[in-house]
Amino acid sequence: MIADAIKQAQSLARKAQEETYDGRCTVVEHRKVKDPDTKITAEIDVTVFEDIPCRLSYSSVSAVDQTDTAAKTAQVTKLFLSPDVAIKPGAKITVIQSGITRDYEASGVPAVYPTHQEIVLKLSERYA
Repeated sequence: MIADAIKQAQSLARKAQEETYDGRCTVVEHRKVKDPDTKITAEIDVTVFEDIPCRLSYSSVSAVDQTDTAAKTAQVTKLFLSPDVAIKPGAKITVIQSGITRDYEASGVPAVYPTHQEIVLKLSERYA
């Protein structure tokens, strides 16, 4: 009985979380693929998910590095999305949110919860 109440609460919390998703993402993984004709294995980028509802969240870490002239700060970017989407560490993720498209690299293992998952992202080097 209590377990059912917990599951119901988690279901409602997940629905509320997903209502905040105002972005869409595409996930690309680097995989080894063997050509059936040549039998040569090549590493290519493969799109594994497209148009997945998501939300980006930003936070700043203050005074990461103090120099004589200024204190540098760093921004932490987190991606929130459904726990049903299995994203491997190191995947490339393109997010469209608020009319802005940015490319990121997944920098770690997703933290998966019953209501959502969180992935800390690193802005792709070509944009940094």
